[in-house]
Amino acid sequence: MNKRSPLKTLLDVNGIGIIAVYIVVFAALSLLSPHFLSFSNVMIGLRQAVFTAIVAFAMTFVITMGGIDLSVGSIVGISSMLVAAFLLDGMNIYLSVGLVLCIGAGIGLFNGLVVTLFDIPYFIATLGSMSILRGLIDVYTKGIPLYGLRFPEFRFIGQGYVGVVPTPIIITLGLLAISYYLFYKTRFGRYTVSIGSNEDASRLVGIAVGRIKVLVFMLSGVFCALAGVILASRSEAAIPEAGNAYEMDAIAATVIGGTSMSGGKGNMIGTAFGAILMATIRNGLSLLNVNTFWHQVVIGIFILFAVAFDRFAAKRAE
Repeated sequence: MNKRSPLKTLLDVNGIGIIAVYIVVFAALSLLSPHFLSFSNVMIGLRQAVFTAIVAFAMTFVITMGGIDLSVGSIVGISSMLVAAFLLDGMNIYLSVGLVLCIGAGIGLFNGLVVTLFDIPYFIATLGSMSILRGLIDVYTKGIPLYGLRFPEFRFIGQGYVGVVPTPIIITLGLLAISYYLFYKTRFGRYTVSIGSNEDASRLVGIAVGRIKVLVFMLSGVFCALAGVILASRSEAAIPEAGNAYEMDAIAATVIGGTSMSGGKGNMIGTAFGAILMATIRNGLSLLNVNTFWHQVVIGIFILFAVAFDRFAAKRAE
């Protein structure tokens, strides 16, 4: 078993990089905005990181395996729509959420089977799924949001508090703990890394490569479905555009956090910091009244920096 602590996991060459960058960004925004360090703003920043973080945890498994999942944002969107439709039709809240999570797992199962049985590249398979799901959302909603999700128990998922901490943050921390355990403490995690390092060698030593791929995509589907449920609860509505571009944010957080795009190396704690860093940047730029169009420019610069740093570290290791 992997005996590394979360701190040692983070403090590899990529982890040190993101910690240094985060400290610089945090210090700069603290000096530039007097409201940045307020407790309410810190909570706002963390809540903004929730959706990116949840989807990015799943994406870390996929990218470490050597793949990519472009359907994550669409799974978030259709899950948001489905839970809203179920609730508005009078279905029990717990049954609705459970059913949506099962549907998310089913979509992941579909993606995994398409990749493994038909040997279709990850990019093409999940691009097709993304298009199918977006089309289904538009067909069902006709571009009209589903409003009226004012059910107290459901609202608690996305708007509630446990003490002073928002419920979505607690859910995200729980998913981080689960992801960390699966990634570092189980055969499933070790096999995922092994497949990303060398798929043929993994198959030769007896790893059920196809099964692991399917399980990784099912995990991704469940996490994204839960993100969709939280999103619907937070907004009390299901918007047809929900989840748009989440795949890009998830990939960005994963790569910024130290996961190698070539597979075989992941950093789950780094992914969490990557999501927080992106939310911190957006939050800080908003406080400084910077046009939102520039937010993506800054995030793009950080992505390029992270990928360049990853390549530099890989070459040094070689």
